[in-house]
Amino acid sequence: MSSLRRITLCADDYGISEGVNRAIRDLIERRRLNATSVMVVGPAATREEAEALSRAAANGCDIGLHVTLTAPFSPLTMHFRPLDGGMFWPVGKLLRMALLRRLDAEFVHAEVMAQIALFRELFGGPPAYLDGHQHVQLFPGNRDGFIRAARDAAPEAWARQCGRAHTSLQLGNPKAMLLDALSATFRKRCAASGLRTNPAFAGAYDFHTLPDFGSLMRGFLNNLPDGGLVMCHPGFVDETLRALDPLTDQREREHAYLASDDFPRLLDELGISLDRA
Repeated sequence: MSSLRRITLCADDYGISEGVNRAIRDLIERRRLNATSVMVVGPAATREEAEALSRAAANGCDIGLHVTLTAPFSPLTMHFRPLDGGMFWPVGKLLRMALLRRLDAEFVHAEVMAQIALFRELFGGPPAYLDGHQHVQLFPGNRDGFIRAARDAAPEAWARQCGRAHTSLQLGNPKAMLLDALSATFRKRCAASGLRTNPAFAGAYDFHTLPDFGSLMRGFLNNLPDGGLVMCHPGFVDETLRALDPLTDQREREHAYLASDDFPRLLDELGISLDRA
């Protein structure tokens, strides 16, 4: 029998709301997650919520930084540009300007440095890894500032790339195809700087269609190699979340599946472990 594949199952957006935080901690305590990314600019990224996460994560869950550079959130640094009404740009506009090479890596470097510093203040040490809300770490202009800040302030951390193991899969998934393309350059830049990345990624899907998450998870895991990463977004919906993010009810569907008996049965069937080696 072949050995177990060990993967990272990472819940994004810790800090966006208390409801999301509670759902993530619940899954960590059930040993259904082994990583979570903290949005330090979120309204629920308080010292109390950080301490609660540290306690829950003490038995084998990595805590990373969810670098945030899109609306409706605001920068920590005073001179960050571009802004729209004191907030970062929306992700669509940011991506368009990034592809036109209109972003300044120096502003991004300073902001990511500030977010790493706040993470250190909340958790007493550097993040285990860095990724990006709405995949902003991959965007041209952002990526160079992001990579340099990671190397400067968290040199032992790794960074999330979002390229699939088999890009011939799901050719009809435009989001995954865009992430594949952006990640190819991101991986090269990370390798050149000595920053480690995950070998493969899964978890991108159309949140608006409310698909069956169990079926999606089977597809994510089927072709994921050892060391690969799956992104997820479990949460309990509250008014803070509704005010900040369009992804709401599907978070509860994700939590329900990951908390169910079906999920560990799937892991056993596929020979996958969430335990660290």
